[in-house]
Amino acid sequence: MNQERVFKVLLGPHISEKATMLADGKNQFVFKVAIDATKLEIKNAVEALFEVKVADVNTVKVDGKTKRTARGLGKRKDWKKAYIALQPGQDIDFTSSAE
Repeated sequence: MNQERVFKVLLGPHISEKATMLADGKNQFVFKVAIDATKLEIKNAVEALFEVKVADVNTVKVDGKTKRTARGLGKRKDWKKAYIALQPGQDIDFTSSAE
């Protein structure tokens, strides 16, 4: 997988209370990913970018919310998130600086 596709597949970490609980308890991490990304692409991107071994990838397509605006109804874009389970002994640290 080329480096350009890695950054197009992984859009960023999804930080929430549930994601933090999964990271602490089950060694799983949640990422926002491209809507057309496959599980194999996501696995290869995480392994290439963070230099860890991925055990399992689960994906969820999240429907955009319908919101009322001054001009009527509007809809937010659909997006996709991936739950990444790492092999035992592996870890991703988002808070450390790259020094």
